[in-house]
Amino acid sequence: MSIGLIGRKVGVTQVFQGDGTMVAVSVLAIEPNTVIRLRTEERDGYTAVQLGADSAAKLNKPRTGQQKDLPKGSGLSKTLREFRVDSVDGYEIGQKLAIGDLFADGDLVDVTGVSKGKGFAGAMKRHNFKGQGASHGNHKKHRAPGSIGACATPARVFKGMKMAGQHGNVRTTTLNLEVIESDPERNLLLVRGSVPGPAGGLVFVRDGVKAGAK
Repeated sequence: MSIGLIGRKVGVTQVFQGDGTMVAVSVLAIEPNTVIRLRTEERDGYTAVQLGADSAAKLNKPRTGQQKDLPKGSGLSKTLREFRVDSVDGYEIGQKLAIGDLFADGDLVDVTGVSKGKGFAGAMKRHNFKGQGASHGNHKKHRAPGSIGACATPARVFKGMKMAGQHGNVRTTTLNLEVIESDPERNLLLVRGSVPGPAGGLVFVRDGVKAGAK
């Protein structure tokens, strides 16, 4: 896998391409990330690069201890995230990674975030159920999910049954979003379409893992 970057969703807007077509884009603000730690197979059992973003003046002892190897004057990062890589060669602690180092116009990226929480929702809204018929004796069961299991055998409801419950507020990844514009000077990345989460929400951007599977 390849390394990515930590950023925040700014919002949604639209841009016009050279042929005059309008494209809806999500704007991601990605400040330069700092390499905090390097995970190796020999020491940690896996290979990864830990990045930090969102500078902080003071952190608790565990988070400060994770960043004790940074060069003096590098500053502390509030948000940490590990990206699995094939090799840590070429990376060093304290190194800065910016948009221009990883993403260019036309690239396909995967964006991960936490989706908006919608609270408790019924089966129709949560799972896109059709609902029951509106006539022929239906008595106030139009939005009910219907049968959820068998009778005497197995006499229980299986785990994972699609029912009413918490809707949203889950980690979600949107795959193969095209980079419409990479703006390293303003630390902005414009990607086609929508990305998970509200404005200001934390997002993780990496190269599309299924970019070749079309």
